[in-house]
Amino acid sequence: METLLMVGTRKGLWVGRSDEARIDWTWTGPHFDMEEVYSCMIDTRGETPRLLAGASSSWLGPRVRRSDDLGETWAESPDGGVRFPDGAEASVERIWQLTPGARDEVVYAGSEPGAVWRSEDRGETFALEQQLWDHPHRPQWAAGFGGQAFHTILPHPTDPDSVTVALSTGGVYQTRDGGGSWSPRNHGIRAEFLPEGEQYPEFGQCVHKVTRHPARPERMYLQNHGGVYRSDDEGGSWTSIAEGLPADFGFPIVVHPHEPDTVFVFPINGGDRRYPPEAKARVWRSQDAGDTWQELGDGLPDEFYVGVMRDAMWADAHESPGLYFGARNGSVWASRDAGESWSQIVANLPDVMAVRAAAV
Repeated sequence: METLLMVGTRKGLWVGRSDEARIDWTWTGPHFDMEEVYSCMIDTRGETPRLLAGASSSWLGPRVRRSDDLGETWAESPDGGVRFPDGAEASVERIWQLTPGARDEVVYAGSEPGAVWRSEDRGETFALEQQLWDHPHRPQWAAGFGGQAFHTILPHPTDPDSVTVALSTGGVYQTRDGGGSWSPRNHGIRAEFLPEGEQYPEFGQCVHKVTRHPARPERMYLQNHGGVYRSDDEGGSWTSIAEGLPADFGFPIVVHPHEPDTVFVFPINGGDRRYPPEAKARVWRSQDAGDTWQELGDGLPDEFYVGVMRDAMWADAHESPGLYFGARNGSVWASRDAGESWSQIVANLPDVMAVRAAAV
């Protein structure tokens, strides 16, 4: 079985290939040279894998590119795939998320400005989730430090009408009627940047990333702008699981592909010092749904003054899962044993924004 890795950067996309051992890698790239790639996706639901990349050109604007031959050739829809309809008085700046839906042909996209899009043809054309765009909260959604965008889309694995999404800074929203209505799901998440007494609003939290395991969809994990949380009722309420971590600030949060109670984070100091505590690159793992945490650093550098972005950490689904992260210094690190030990598999790329891996 082959291992495929996509690395999206501020100046193009790189595609890595290895066998199941994941020791030796071959790389192609840059694909879409000098274009920002904030999102990518490996769709393994068809007869052959389809690669999708959300690339933004300063000349051509954002577009969803696709490849059915592992990156040898690429195609795109004539209009780039993701475009607001006439009269929306908005234009897409970046595509921050690409996610497979519960049905085989469905792909979701999240954009900046904050909107969610749905494709019925595996990412060739997209339609705006109009009711979310028209939500009465939208005029009050602010922009985070990196912009205002839907960076998380979590389709329910067995209920096609249920989708959970998140943006900075607006928080978590959910539909259970196929997009006909959307409700905020932020109870218990703290917005530390608001005045005392106003830090638990209905919406407006700066959520950085949300994840869950398909075998236990009611349990979700969330990395916030200050705070790490777990929900056991599909986002209805959230409880802090940050105790035991060196910092509660960070961007990515990744669930183990085979163990719903195992989750990984990459803490950094905070909004004012966006590098790890003590400047040591460390992944932290919980194997009991956030009750306790273990530091994982074997093979990782002890001098690391950069962060890891929200979509720049991922796991493959091999029997012994691989875990990967890319950093803002252009290095990509891999573990073949679910985080116990690490090695650098590529260096000196541009600023890494997205990493996706799959066993194909």
